[in-house]
Amino acid sequence: MLQSLFIQNYALIDTLDIQFQPGFSVITGETGAGKSIILGAIGLLLGQRADSKAIKNGTAKCVIEARFDLGPYGMEDFFRRNDLEFDGQECIIRREVMPSGKSRAFINDTPVQVGLLKELGSMLIDIHSQHQNLLLNQEDFQLNVIDILAGDKEELLRYKALYADYRQAEKALEAARKETEKAKEEEDYIAFQLEQLEKAGLREGEQEELEQEAELLAHAEDIKQTLYQADRMLDGEQGLVDVLKDAHHLIDNLQRIYPDAGEWAQRLESCHIELKDLAGEIAARAEQIEFDPERLQYVNERLNTLYDLQQKHRTDSVGELLRIEEEYRGKLEAINHSDEHLKALQARKEETYAAVSAQAGRLTALRREAALEAERQMKEKLVPLGIPNVRFKVELTPKDAPDGTGADRINFLFSANKSGQLQPISQVASGGEVARVMLSLKAMISGAVKLPTIIFDEIDTGVSGSIAEKMARIMHEMGSRNRQVISITHLPQIAAMGTAHYKVYKEDHADGTTSHIVRLDEQGRIEEIAHMLSGSTLTEAAVSNAKELLRHSKNI
Repeated sequence: MLQSLFIQNYALIDTLDIQFQPGFSVITGETGAGKSIILGAIGLLLGQRADSKAIKNGTAKCVIEARFDLGPYGMEDFFRRNDLEFDGQECIIRREVMPSGKSRAFINDTPVQVGLLKELGSMLIDIHSQHQNLLLNQEDFQLNVIDILAGDKEELLRYKALYADYRQAEKALEAARKETEKAKEEEDYIAFQLEQLEKAGLREGEQEELEQEAELLAHAEDIKQTLYQADRMLDGEQGLVDVLKDAHHLIDNLQRIYPDAGEWAQRLESCHIELKDLAGEIAARAEQIEFDPERLQYVNERLNTLYDLQQKHRTDSVGELLRIEEEYRGKLEAINHSDEHLKALQARKEETYAAVSAQAGRLTALRREAALEAERQMKEKLVPLGIPNVRFKVELTPKDAPDGTGADRINFLFSANKSGQLQPISQVASGGEVARVMLSLKAMISGAVKLPTIIFDEIDTGVSGSIAEKMARIMHEMGSRNRQVISITHLPQIAAMGTAHYKVYKEDHADGTTSHIVRLDEQGRIEEIAHMLSGSTLTEAAVSNAKELLRHSKNI
């Protein structure tokens, strides 16, 4: 629960440092004194959007810091999951806003993203302001109330996981249907393209071989003439082969009288043998090469076929054409087996839908039990709040199809009179009745969640007198269950019920106006409540009534 709040350079606040007490506390003050400013500062701590306009003029930054006692609330898992320091008892959260509008957030002095601050804030404080009464019009709020009472968190998480599987199966089936329809529309085209590629009889590496052969055939006469000329130079009359042979004989004979010539003779013999072999290869190749115009025409036509296919399919290799051919073959195969594929996806969709429906049924059963309990508790709480003939019903009707929250449509029906027709609460409840209904709902669900602090901002709108006192009793009771409840109020009956009483006020100075908050002592409470009863003029009757209200509250 909230132990202390420090605010610096925020709106009309220079510096504010206040300690809060467990149980039920009240905050009072004149309209415009700064109560909403304090709530705005707390909102920043809960991750709301920062606005540079909120920074007090002429200051470097504004700082809002709160200290919480988390001992009884079992939040260790949150800190462990997010790698945050936690001593098991205390938590400090801080928000700093710069004039540029940028802000920084800290949890136990560790910098964090605002989203993480918001997640933690939702576990620490619930601020109920007047505009939240509009939530009664929203089905998701009503459903959330019933789910909290049902304690169906695990079942709901399981349902959402199953529903996600179902939606995925549904999308996969729809995508496959569209793809199959498109493929079938293109089936003739794909078959034609595949037939053309298959007819071409493509082979990896064929293009390179043909291009090399085309080059050879195109220059066959030049190559043949050159080879013949080289052969004559090597092995013709007085060619290099005969010259080397004669040189070898000369040197070989010389070694009888000049031994050093022996090595030369061997080398010349090797050269003669190698050169004669080379001449033979060149002569044989020259005989093999023939200019074949028919073969050249075939090669060029084949290359043109490959080039045309590559241009058509926007690629530059036979390998890519073979890949495209295989792709077309796969598409035709898929089309031929599309019915089996669609049947499998349809079966998967039906299987996941059955699982969703079964889990939705379990949720519905839990919600029906919770709805009956809600009806009982709401009547129990609203009758003492001045609606003796109240009828409150939680209507559960099936949705056309399950969605992300289940198969149930929730509607809170209300009538303040015996003879009145039950209608949606937003259509028939007055402002004061809505306030009492919301307080009763909050009291009811607070017992089902471990929320440390609840702040009511003028929950007493539209009520007065004994009803206000009874509303205060409910808040007092909520604050006695290891929970902190803070009510911002204009009603003396509620203010008198607080175990701690804080007053917000503002002071005018030469350089501006500042807001302050102070905890009132006994005498201060008497005077503040008396002013709430009689206005700015403090009368003896008002003081006496204030004392009586405080005395009466202590006996509760």
